[in-house]
Amino acid sequence: MSEAEIIKNTPEPRTRFSLSKDLTQLGVIPGMTLLVNSSLSALGWVNGGSVAVIQALQDALTPDGTLVMPAHSGDLSDPSGWQNPPVPESWLESIRQTMPPYDPRLTHTRGIGRIAEHFRTWPGVKRSDHPTLSFCAWGPLAETITRHHQLEDSLGEGSPLAQLYELDGHVLLLGAGFESSTSFHLAEYRLPQRRDTTLGAPILKDGESQWVTYVDVDLDADPFPQLGQAFEREHDILTGMVGSATCRLFRQRDAVDFAVDWLDRQST
Repeated sequence: MSEAEIIKNTPEPRTRFSLSKDLTQLGVIPGMTLLVNSSLSALGWVNGGSVAVIQALQDALTPDGTLVMPAHSGDLSDPSGWQNPPVPESWLESIRQTMPPYDPRLTHTRGIGRIAEHFRTWPGVKRSDHPTLSFCAWGPLAETITRHHQLEDSLGEGSPLAQLYELDGHVLLLGAGFESSTSFHLAEYRLPQRRDTTLGAPILKDGESQWVTYVDVDLDADPFPQLGQAFEREHDILTGMVGSATCRLFRQRDAVDFAVDWLDRQST
C-alpha cells in the first residue's frame, strides 16, 4: 500500500501519544515483558513512523518493562534454499565464501518490517548472537533474554523464545496476523516428533569469517493462520484497535502450550 493510500484510509494522524493510549487500552501494562510482531502500514499514517511506534510501546511499558522484537536476517542463510528469488546454482559456493559474517551491530533484518529493523539500532537495545534468527530486546530483562542463543536451537530451548516462556511474557500482534507469530515456532521444538534439516550461515570465529553448517528443526509457518484461529477460539485473547489496526495481546505460554497440542494432533 502506498503512503497516499495509507493517508486516504486514516481518519486522523496516528501519533506517539495516541498509539500509547491505544496500547494501554488494549492491555499493555507497565513492567510487562512483551514480544511484538508488527506491521507499520497496518497502523495507518503515523506521524514519525517507526520511531513514534517504538516510543509509544516504551511509553506503555515504562522503563520497568521489556520490549522484544525479532531481528531475523534471512540474507545470512544457505543460498541453496533461497526461493524469493532463487540464485543460479553456479553462484552458490561463491556466495557462501564471500558472504559477510553475522555482526549484531551491522547485519540488517529481512522480511520482518520497518519497526523491527529500526528497533535493532535503538539506543540500549541488546541483540542475540544468531546469524539468521536473532532477537532484540530493550529494558531490564534485555540481557537475560538475548545473552544465550544457540546456533543449532534457533527458536527452541536455547533461544530467546524459551527465555520469554520462562519469564511468562506476552505477545502483541501489532497489525500483524498469526502467520507472523514467531512464538508458535517454539512449539515445533516441543513436539514428540520433530523434522530436522541441515542449514548454513557465516559467523565470525577467532576474528575470521567462517561458513558453518548445523542441524536444526525444519520450520514451517504455513499452519500458523489456522492454528491462530483455533487458539483464539479457545483462549482469552485481548483484541482491540491500535491506530487503524486490529491487534491481539496474549500470554506466550498459553499460545505455545496450545500450539504443541494442536500441531501434534494435526500430524497424527
